[in-house]
Amino acid sequence: MPPPAAGLMGAGTRPWVERLFREHGSVLEAFLYRRTGSHADAIELAQETYVRMLQIKDMDAIRNAKAYMFSVAANLAKEQATRQARARSTLDISDPVLEAELSHDPSLADQIDHADLAAQVREALAELPAKCRAAFYLQHGHGMSYEDIAQHLGVSTHMVKKYLSQTILHCRRRLGPP
Repeated sequence: MPPPAAGLMGAGTRPWVERLFREHGSVLEAFLYRRTGSHADAIELAQETYVRMLQIKDMDAIRNAKAYMFSVAANLAKEQATRQARARSTLDISDPVLEAELSHDPSLADQIDHADLAAQVREALAELPAKCRAAFYLQHGHGMSYEDIAQHLGVSTHMVKKYLSQTILHCRRRLGPP
């Protein structure tokens, strides 16, 4: 679609942009939805694209109006994603929700105790035969069922249960009562 004649910004730009959006608005919104994952954001960015297109001063400089419109929309979506990423990465320490989360956060001593216990468990597991360790990691690290573990290790489900009970018994003996 050829742009309106230069110098007709007030009279020619608006009808030209309106026609462009009538013909390609739904495709533009679908494009923006794929970029943002939100219908509301897609509609808002399409409206902002419309406003930006109305502000074009030199319509003759645009060779492909549809491509230009999609470039404007893509840039707006990128800017919005950047703003949202910044907003997610900053925390307001006076936020009551954050304060509540921080008040339930384990203390440094608890974190050290947990890390120490994890190291002891790793040491205890290292002392076990390979199939016992593998069964334990497959169940607790990957959430696999007895049947899946058996198939993965090439053993029966009975053997998987035996490996896991040996592992638990060994860790209890090694680490002592909780």
